[in-house]
Order: sequence, then C-alpha cells, then structure tokens
Amino acid sequence: MSERKLSIREKAGFGVCDMGGNLFFTAMGFWSLNYLTDTIGLAAASAGIAVMIGKIWDAVTDPMMGYISDRTRSRWGRRRPYLLFGAVPLFLSMWYFFTNPHLAGQTAIFVWATLALCFLNTAYTIVSIPYSALTPELTSDYNERTSLNGFRFGFAVVGTMLGAAIVLPIVKVFPDRSTGFSVAGLCMGAIMLVATLITFFSVREPKHEKSDIPSEGFFSTYLSVFRNKAFVVVLLTYALNILAINFLQGILVYYFKYVFRAEGMTTIAMVILLAVTMIFIPISVPISKKIGKRQIYQLGLGIIAAVCLLLYFTAHLFGPVYFFVMMLVAGMGLGFAYVAPWAMVPDTVEWDAARSGERREGAYYGMWTFVSKCGQALSIVVSGFILQWGGYVADTDQSASSIAAIRVLIGPLPAIVFAGAIALLFAYPITEKIYNEMMAKKKS
Repeated sequence: MSERKLSIREKAGFGVCDMGGNLFFTAMGFWSLNYLTDTIGLAAASAGIAVMIGKIWDAVTDPMMGYISDRTRSRWGRRRPYLLFGAVPLFLSMWYFFTNPHLAGQTAIFVWATLALCFLNTAYTIVSIPYSALTPELTSDYNERTSLNGFRFGFAVVGTMLGAAIVLPIVKVFPDRSTGFSVAGLCMGAIMLVATLITFFSVREPKHEKSDIPSEGFFSTYLSVFRNKAFVVVLLTYALNILAINFLQGILVYYFKYVFRAEGMTTIAMVILLAVTMIFIPISVPISKKIGKRQIYQLGLGIIAAVCLLLYFTAHLFGPVYFFVMMLVAGMGLGFAYVAPWAMVPDTVEWDAARSGERREGAYYGMWTFVSKCGQALSIVVSGFILQWGGYVADTDQSASSIAAIRVLIGPLPAIVFAGAIALLFAYPITEKIYNEMMAKKKS
C-alpha cells in the first residue's frame, strides 16, 4: 500500500467515473418515482414498491460483487475489468428503463418496472462496487485520501448537476414526456459509458501479492466487516444521510409542481443546490484537515437539517425565490457533508487490515453500498406510501392532505433523520492522531 502523493492527473482520472455514478444516483433519486407515476402511469404506492424491490435486489448484489472483486485476478487488476465490461450494459439498461413500454394494466406496468429496475441496478453494481473499492488501494495517506475523494466528488457534483438539470429540459424539447424521457435516458447512459471508460484507461491498480487475496469465505468475510466498530458507525450514519437526502430530492419536483404550481422551476432549485455544493466541496477539504472528518460531516448534516425545518414552516408562505435561497444554504451543508463519509471509509478499512492482516476493500464497499441503497429504497417506498396516504392523484390539483404529505416529506421527516445521523457520529473513534499511530505501529 503506497503513501505516495498522487498526481492531479491520477486523481482526476480516478474521479471522473463518479460523474457518471452520481448522474445515475441523482437521476434515479429525483426522477424514478415521478417518472413511474406521472409518465408511465403507475400508482404511487406501487411505484414505490417497484423501486424498493429494485433497490433491495441491488443492495443484495453489492456484497456479492464486493466479494467477487476482492478475489478477481487479471492482467488489469482486481477492479478495472468490471469498469471495462460493465460500461455498455449500464448504458443500455439506463436507456431501457427511461423508455416507456406503453403497457396496459397496473400489474403489467408494475412487473415491467420492477424487472427494468433490477436490470439497471445490477449493471450499476457491476461498475460501482469495484470502482469504489479502488479508493483505499491508491494511497494509504490519511489526508491524501481526503484530497483524492475531493477530486472524486468534484466530478460527482458535476454528475449530480447533470442528473438534476438536464432531464426536464430534454423532456420539454419533445412533444410528449415518453419520448423526452427516452432521449434523456439515452443521453445519461452515454455519459455514464464514457466516464467509466475514461477511468478504466486512466487508472492503474497497484500490483497485488497473493497475500492480498482474502482467504475467508463469504459469510465469515462479512462477519469480520461488522466487527469493525468504526466502519459500522460511519455505515449507519451514511444510511441515514442517504435516507434523508432521498426524501428531499424525490419530493422536490412534487413540491414545485403542486405547491408552487411551477414545475419548470424545479431545475433552477436543483442547479442552485448543486452549484453551491460544488463550490463548497473543495472548501470542505482544508476545513476537514483542520477540525476533523467527523466534525465537518456533522456540521454539514446540521445545516441541511435546519434548512429542512425552515422549508416546512416557511417556504409555502414566501414562494420560489425564498426556496432558492434555502437551496443555496442547503448547498453549503451538502458540500461540507459530501466528501467526509467517503474519506472515512478507507480509514476504517485500514483499521481492519492493521488488526487482521486481511484486505477486504471490495467487501467493505459492497456492504457500504448495500446499506446506503437500502436507505434509498426505504425513502422511496415511504414517500410513495405517504403520498398515497395523503390522497395524491397525478397531474391534478392536490387536496390539502396531499399538500401536507408533500410538505412533511420535504421538512420534518428528513430533519429528524439527519439529527439521528449527527448523534450517531459521536461514536466514531478514528481521528488523524489515532490513524497515524495505527499506521506507524503497523510498519514497525
């Protein structure tokens, strides 16, 4: 494991893949529920269940993919082959999901949506788990990992902005939403394809010794992962983080469409949020070095939680411009919270390796995405049921109870979840001092 400083080219080459990854994550978070309800015609609760099933399947395959990539040996390394051979299926499955099959009947639509989501999420898993597992292999330097992830999430925010900003304008170009979404899916899939291949050709994995290949079986590997207290703390925190973020991004288009009656302004709000996030990601890196990864993470989550409460109590009274200001503040918090968890995970992997002598990067990142995707799935199915409970009916004036459900999903519910994440982080044990002492002891 190298402690060398990485060049800007290496960091950028590694980071660009997550432009496609976060484009996927954002597009699915912002649009999957709304696309299924308002374009495909699936009932809100059924749409939420379809997304949940797809995500649960996705989550189950993540640890399997991590286990497989840890044990892969090829001339390209353990992780890179999956970037090369997974890029095209990811492109095609993204296009397929956003292409309306024009089926008749709720059952047929539900089955199609579930299978399409399982196909898409599997393709994403094949690329994303090996890619994430590269992070701790490129450098073991505590602060260099923060810098590496700063580059990664700089590209990630670009991808997030694309996922949030390009879909609606593309849809609006075409005379019907079905054609527009199909073209949007094609464009997003193409971006993901190109970004993945750039990383494959830009990054070289370090050479692995036979001792780097884990010797444990599947279940014993993951039992070892869950014995790592530091990892479990940051894992559960991130799951809550994702749960709350997905409440927000999934309901945003509903809020603008039905509370403000200005669906087109959704893109403006998204762009403001993500542009400010992109500005504050590089700002968060030196602050994190000064105050600590845990503290910057808690600060970011706290800012977003406060914005959620302000949106609930005041946004419907003051209108879209006020909402845009709140998105600016939320972007600051999201920028602070973006890099920290991903910079903490490789530290927890090293924490385990120093004690066990086994390197299980793929297993850790497989479980990481398993739990985070469970959080995403839970947020979408809960959102679907809350909308259904409120009496939501697509493309019509909403009742008072439906508007109340939309406001709850953008305000107190995510705020409470963010607060739980902040509290959980106090149990995280690894500081820079503890990490450096551990690494020095490992070398001696």
